[in-house]
Amino acid sequence: MNLTHPFLDADGDKLREECGIFGVIGIQEAAALTALGLHALQHRGQEAVGIVSYDGHEFYTRKGLGHVAQVFSNQQIFAELPGTMASGHVRYSTTGGSGMRNIQPLFADLAAGGFSIAHNGNISNAMHLRNELVRKGAIFQSTSDTEVIIHLVATSRFPKLLDRFVDALRLVEGAYSLICMTPKRMVACRDPLGIRPLVMGRLGDAIVFASETVALDVTGAEFIRQVEPGELVEVTPDGTITCHRPFGEPAARPCIFEHVYFSRPDSIFDNKSVYAVRKEIGAQLAIESPVEADLVVPVPDSGVPAALGFAQQSGIPFELGIIRSHYVGRTFIQPSDGDRTSGVKRKHNANRALVEGKRIVLIDDSIVRGTTSLQIVQMMREAGASEVHMRIASPPTQHSCFYGVDTPERSKLLAAQMDVEAMRQFIHADSLAFVSIDGLYRAVGAEGRNNARPQYCDACFSGEYPTPLTDLVEREAKAAQLSFPVNKVA
Repeated sequence: MNLTHPFLDADGDKLREECGIFGVIGIQEAAALTALGLHALQHRGQEAVGIVSYDGHEFYTRKGLGHVAQVFSNQQIFAELPGTMASGHVRYSTTGGSGMRNIQPLFADLAAGGFSIAHNGNISNAMHLRNELVRKGAIFQSTSDTEVIIHLVATSRFPKLLDRFVDALRLVEGAYSLICMTPKRMVACRDPLGIRPLVMGRLGDAIVFASETVALDVTGAEFIRQVEPGELVEVTPDGTITCHRPFGEPAARPCIFEHVYFSRPDSIFDNKSVYAVRKEIGAQLAIESPVEADLVVPVPDSGVPAALGFAQQSGIPFELGIIRSHYVGRTFIQPSDGDRTSGVKRKHNANRALVEGKRIVLIDDSIVRGTTSLQIVQMMREAGASEVHMRIASPPTQHSCFYGVDTPERSKLLAAQMDVEAMRQFIHADSLAFVSIDGLYRAVGAEGRNNARPQYCDACFSGEYPTPLTDLVEREAKAAQLSFPVNKVA
């Protein structure tokens, strides 16, 4: 195994959602409920967490690096976050990088009063807008793309705060689900295409918003419905709900990778059970790419539902041929720089008694850099598997995401550099197959992909981005100018 290969780095080998958001209005100890909701969304961001609360007079904030349970570790902390309205955020860093100043929710004192914002997604023209704002005298306190929205709200000329907020959103491109708080209301909204998820629930007289329905389940809230693409939901402290559709009703393009990997399997996304969809993806894989084998083995934990679907469709027994340790964090200290396979071995161990001498079908959700797939195939062979066949519950990931997912640059995506046969050779599998993009669409209940008007955002597979990418275009144009300087005529 070539440990100096450019795809074999020490970073993780999974696409990561940038963050999860949660908000509640109309309940005592709103901050404590928000922390509970964020705990259910911890899989969406494990780097940092923050909560802002409002007690009718003042806003209160607590933020920190680490997991929810680490930052909000005792009841005294919630005594310092009083109020019946609160919102929170868990994050990985994509746009803006890590650090305390980028932890959300972001808060600012505007002319109309306090304003906090929690954002899931990515503004694809944030740098362009930021440069314009700075030229006009704006002073930024963070490097987060989310702060651009605050400045646009502050500089809008509309008299009412809600109109200023809509005015600001009309200027931004990309993906966003937002939970905002002012002294008079909570506002939740999704971008016009609904790329990032957001749902609404009720807990007694309180209204709850969250990135996933699992956060409603954990807090005891009843699921009402998803916030519709382009919808803005305004909730006042007395429980009055007002819905606005300032962007019309364009055809939705929710992120299809929520079904593949991002959402917890016990969530409902786009009105479909994530678990049921993942099982159906596995069934589609078995139909499209059958193989003679003795066992179907998931790569835990994300490959489990698809492996069950593959096993049921194919009739090949499902077995836990890989056991995962749940006590290894991303920051576990490497014993040496040279031992770059140990991370996978600490997290996963082959069930040798089960796989030895067997033909194995390994099921995983995706291949990003290829590092993990290579090491797990090798682990199966070292455990005595006679054949190792890899089946992937998504199409090849060939393109970067610019909508709030921490994707490697395209040069580090294995599928962007190799065809399927070359990828098979790279990971040393006996065979390799991905579910087709039509098969993925069938698994979510469609007849197939509508190529004229795709039903989901699948840009990471197709390269068809549903919104402009202003910052990317400007960066590429600048890079081209630097690479090919034009000589001025004297």
